[in-house]
Amino acid sequence: MNDHMLNLSSGPHVRDRWTTSFIMYVVSLSLLPATIAGICIHGLNALWIVLASVCTAVLSEFAFDKLCRKPDTWKDGSAIVTGLMLALTLSPDTPVIQPVLGAMFAIIVVKCAFGGLGKNFVNPALAARCFLLISFPGGMTKFLIDGVSAATPVAELAAGKVVNITNMFLGNTNGVIGSSILALLVGGLILWSLDIIHGQICFSVLGGFVVFLGLFGGQGFDPRFLAAHLCGGGVILGAFYMATDYVTSPVSRLGQTVYGVLIGVLGAMFRVFGTAADSFSYSIIIANLFVPLIDTYIISKPYAFRKRAMAKLRGEAEKPLLQRIPRPVIALTVIALISGLALSGAFSLTKDTIEQRKEEAAWAAYQQVVPQAVKFEKVAAAEEYKGQIYGTSFGRVTLNEAVAGRDENDAVAGYAISVTNAEGYDGNITLSVGITPDGTINSISFTELHETPGKGMLCGEPEFKDQFNGRTVSIFKLLRSGGSTAPDEIDAVSTVTITSKAVTNAVNAALDFFRNVIGG
Repeated sequence: MNDHMLNLSSGPHVRDRWTTSFIMYVVSLSLLPATIAGICIHGLNALWIVLASVCTAVLSEFAFDKLCRKPDTWKDGSAIVTGLMLALTLSPDTPVIQPVLGAMFAIIVVKCAFGGLGKNFVNPALAARCFLLISFPGGMTKFLIDGVSAATPVAELAAGKVVNITNMFLGNTNGVIGSSILALLVGGLILWSLDIIHGQICFSVLGGFVVFLGLFGGQGFDPRFLAAHLCGGGVILGAFYMATDYVTSPVSRLGQTVYGVLIGVLGAMFRVFGTAADSFSYSIIIANLFVPLIDTYIISKPYAFRKRAMAKLRGEAEKPLLQRIPRPVIALTVIALISGLALSGAFSLTKDTIEQRKEEAAWAAYQQVVPQAVKFEKVAAAEEYKGQIYGTSFGRVTLNEAVAGRDENDAVAGYAISVTNAEGYDGNITLSVGITPDGTINSISFTELHETPGKGMLCGEPEFKDQFNGRTVSIFKLLRSGGSTAPDEIDAVSTVTITSKAVTNAVNAALDFFRNVIGG
């Protein structure tokens, strides 16, 4: 007998007319409408990001196959899908080096290092996005309009602002490249109609998300509120493309439904109670980690299956519950419990010390901006605004505290107002503004400034921050090109518009609080 005619394989013996390569290329084609819409809306920079991500993903898999002497798996199209999905989750203002690094991480670390297609335990594109969010928090959350930092619609929703749902649906908003919900729905519904993706997953994701938002979002099942959240934050892209990945999703239909509901609930929970408005990626990553457990306990019932007879045959009827749970699950659970207890214990031990150090730093800043004061007392009116976004004209500025500084004669020498702006290039910017009773700014002092060295950190130098000193104005205007002549004009640090604007907005918020709340 000719050996080439003998084909031995273990069951089940399932055959399908669609190959892996065919499915991957169909998914790539279904993403083209969203890709083209993103490029048309956001410009050529979006095109370079897409090309850089896709080409790097393909070349990374090609190089890995050659170096490790493995078959040429880069031809199956999965690397193209990974690179394309990663690019669509990025801002059009992202530096090109970031999608290059992200695509390399997705292919080499998440996919190939674990054995290639079919063996990765999380979605490679999502893992790469989370990797970039951790590595480049400033660049990944930078969204510009005319060169100035601006919030995404989801961030505006979190701040209680009204958004344009039509623009969000069409993708004509400030956000990621793949933000056109219309284009994503066209591609996603085509995949669903061809039975390439499972409706149990994508529709249970949307259902879990909507129900949780309706119950705990604070506005009930208001259609406009729910539609706005569905159109932002990568919900549609995640539901139809990321969550439905064959490798990282459950096998059984019931398991897929549970998996989808878990993603939707986690995504809505992060949206309502979390600090990051766009955190849907994390909900899918977390659900990916639960897939082995779901597949272990939620399996399709075979024909003529009898649970008691099979349990007795396997000897499981007499086994206690702990012996029936897989050992890796028990080990991971114990490790997670020990780690959680250790972290919480360390936090509990150091919490008071950390708070004391923060308070000492804040009071030192108050002394610096109100040098005539010998003691400080808190302004009771500030408690109502503490921790909330202040006003609608200053971006994401929150009020931390306001104190009145009194001199040796117990007269008010000035006020120190601590504010935080979350729109710095690399995170939060916290500063204290010293204001005299007549509304003149003494000075400003930073208690939190972690911007880029040599660029954003220049805003902490006297050349910039001393511009506010001794001025009595109602609001400051930032001049990007410099050349200020009026008392209410501030020159931005060259090429550091985002940080300069964040500092100016924080000072303006403190001035507004002094004028309208304290009563200056």
